[in-house]
Amino acid sequence: MPNVCVVSKKCGGCQYTGIPYPEQLAEKQKREEILLGRFGKVERIIGMKYPCFYRNKVNSAFGKDKKGSIICGTYQMGTHYIVQVDKCLIEDEKCQQIIRSIKSLLKGFKMEPFNEDTGKGLLRYVLVRRGIKTGEIMVVLVLGTHIFPSGNNFVKELLKLHPEITTVVVNINDKKTSMVLGEKEKISYGKGYIYDELCGCRFRISPSSFYQINPVQTEVLYNKAIEFAGLSGKEKVIDAYCGIGTIGMVAAKKAKTVIGIELNGDAVRDARINAKENKIENIEFFRGDAGDFMVKMAAEHAKADVVFMDPPRAGSDEAFLSSVATLAPEKVVYVSCNPATLARDLEYITENGYEVKKIQPVDMFPFTEHCETVVLLVKKGKKGFDKKPFDKNQNVKKGRKNGDYRFDDRRGVNAYRLRREKK
Repeated sequence: MPNVCVVSKKCGGCQYTGIPYPEQLAEKQKREEILLGRFGKVERIIGMKYPCFYRNKVNSAFGKDKKGSIICGTYQMGTHYIVQVDKCLIEDEKCQQIIRSIKSLLKGFKMEPFNEDTGKGLLRYVLVRRGIKTGEIMVVLVLGTHIFPSGNNFVKELLKLHPEITTVVVNINDKKTSMVLGEKEKISYGKGYIYDELCGCRFRISPSSFYQINPVQTEVLYNKAIEFAGLSGKEKVIDAYCGIGTIGMVAAKKAKTVIGIELNGDAVRDARINAKENKIENIEFFRGDAGDFMVKMAAEHAKADVVFMDPPRAGSDEAFLSSVATLAPEKVVYVSCNPATLARDLEYITENGYEVKKIQPVDMFPFTEHCETVVLLVKKGKKGFDKKPFDKNQNVKKGRKNGDYRFDDRRGVNAYRLRREKK
């Protein structure tokens, strides 16, 4: 198994290159125990059998180096400098091959990468997504202009090189922004989306849809979440931050009803299509804020037995966590991609009527310091709660009595690593 990357120091995307995988898992386990151990026993982290080339979504920025040669790769961490990446140890190999082919085609078509400073040029990014189980591949060409000269011929040449591509989408992003995708897009080939299969369900994935990047470990993660929920077929379930409906649809097989709530309209559209194509009739999706939705449910004396929550890296906010306490489900299953903000949120939830029963880390991102965690929280009683203040900038000071490892959430997830290195 390869464990050394020649651009790791420039890229910064992987923090554990050169470190044997068992040692990576041990380090993540240690951090999870330090951050979350005060809430209960942290189970042994579940790692991957083969932890390389797992990312089914690859995004590459295009530009020029100092010599004027076209380069493509990733932005160096904390900068807007593109690091040329010829081979990445964590990105899907087929996706990488397609990006290299696109780079080679640019010169023949006399196409230039887009220059954000001058506003000239064409190609800003290439996004490639692959359905690991279906084999379907989506290529998104992100342009800095609405004009795509010889675009049809370019796509035809790309398909000759890679007939396995099932759809090509041209996305327009002509704004000065750090966002990869713009708001306008046009389908150049295929249907404009792909499918993949996860936990026995089939999911439609559009260019902007959220879909976990490591499908192998995602099945482990979601199955563990469903196991923690202990569904018997009688429960009313809420899937907050539902995205395209992945957790909710898996849960629907074992629950009475499921409600999925998501702000992203495209994701909600895909979620409804996914439910229909999988013939799942006991799930319904709504576009909106999950916290507001649950507060309204509580006001109408509606109830939910289980709430699944899978927030972004920043964790939840007081409004959402307060809505959980207001609705007061019997169980909350928290799926987190950031143990630091998870610790902060658990502080609030456990002070507002819940206790942690299970904590299970899952290594979704080998070679990086990131880790997913599933936590089961169970309601202590059926009475209402006096909601205590929530401070998103609080220091997480409790836990193991080791001041060198206390986490300061204002500095982000790297605070733990920095303090360890100083020691």
